[in-house]
Amino acid sequence: MNERLNETIKRRYNRISAFFDVMDMMIKTDWRKKLLSQVKGSVLEVGIGTGANLPYYPENISLTGIDFSPGMLRFARKKAEMLNISLALLEMDAQNMDFPDDTFDFVVTSCVYCSVPDPVAGLKEMRRVVKPDGKVLMLEHMRSENPAIGKAMDWLNPIFVRMIGANINRRTFENIMKAGFVIEENEQLLGTIVRRMVLNPNK
Repeated sequence: MNERLNETIKRRYNRISAFFDVMDMMIKTDWRKKLLSQVKGSVLEVGIGTGANLPYYPENISLTGIDFSPGMLRFARKKAEMLNISLALLEMDAQNMDFPDDTFDFVVTSCVYCSVPDPVAGLKEMRRVVKPDGKVLMLEHMRSENPAIGKAMDWLNPIFVRMIGANINRRTFENIMKAGFVIEENEQLLGTIVRRMVLNPNK
């Protein structure tokens, strides 16, 4: 069942990859810059998509990006070439990463956990591959804590899932705690819908 769901979502993201940058403009440049300003050493971006974050990474890091959509990765490679950025881009499932434990100093996501089929499994994988003294940096949208808005998001969610494979009502804040992280920073950027978070793997 999970494999079929993975393939369905992959097809949807392959289909929208050509115009995903336009959709991704909802994330402000300043939000991306602040998220990425503190990374150093070995960095993994989970769900790198078309590479929207690439212009904002600092120099002198070792960057790896994964995505389960080859269509997305194709555009990310083109963007990296244009920006003259050296990185490893790999087709990989966020729920089952091919990296040893404690590999990366930082793990980064931006608007990824709306589409990971089993979000807690994906979060646990990030916790596994980040070093004990490392950090996970997230810029994510999630279900509003406002009761009326939250219910509206629940009602609209099936439409968004069918169109692009993204869930707009994920309870990502709760899922982060289920995965065993300690939330060190939680900045609300658009009410309780969009947040910038710094996570401690708590190993």
